[in-house]
Amino acid sequence: MASRGRRRRDGTAKPAPARRSGWRRWRRRVLIAALVLLVGLPAGLTVIYRFVPVPATPLMVIRLFEGEGWRRDRIALDDLPRHVPLAVIAGEDNRFCAHHGFDLEQIRAAWEEWRAGGRLRGASTLSMQTAKNLFLWPGRDFLRKGLEAYLVIYLEALWPKRRIIEVYLNIAETGPGVYGVGAAAEAHFGRPAAELTPRQAALIAAVLPNPRRWSAGQPTGYIAGRATTLTTRMNQIDPIVDCLEP
Repeated sequence: MASRGRRRRDGTAKPAPARRSGWRRWRRRVLIAALVLLVGLPAGLTVIYRFVPVPATPLMVIRLFEGEGWRRDRIALDDLPRHVPLAVIAGEDNRFCAHHGFDLEQIRAAWEEWRAGGRLRGASTLSMQTAKNLFLWPGRDFLRKGLEAYLVIYLEALWPKRRIIEVYLNIAETGPGVYGVGAAAEAHFGRPAAELTPRQAALIAAVLPNPRRWSAGQPTGYIAGRATTLTTRMNQIDPIVDCLEP
């Protein structure tokens, strides 16, 4: 029977490179699995979550295993007074309606500030924070930041701005074991989010940078002052925040 391998100079047949072909098959499978994990899974979940409420996030699960509670009260954007999302936009991302996930003006300003000798501050947008909260773990490592920048592309491509802010308002950590403005309204002010005043909305937005250190219901002098600043800023940006409209 003729050999399938190549022939040596002496005329005898070389054995077929079985090990090499086996390695190639495994490498192909690993690449396919990586593509499914990095492309298919985020894309699929992003499409699903455009229409379906987010049941949980990695942060919620991590905090639960750390011994904290899990308090949530989902609420649709249409059921919230305008000043609630407006307060969050004023506090976290003034140009939310204008950019496509990356605020280039803020990135440039942060870079120039660092080059001038200042500290390197973040230029994270609400879209980036939503991607982080939805898919990733807490932390500031470069891997997570890189994935955050990658995943925000899916959100901006597949979701309208209204859906991005709606999901953010429902999954953002607003206190230890408290997630979303619905639960924050009940936990800190004893009322549903639909009845929050502009001042209370501003207090919730004021603690978002560090909700485990600050409390909207028991604000420090700094948080009270920041909430006052946000209330003023809410009135200033209200005319240009058009992406909240249905």
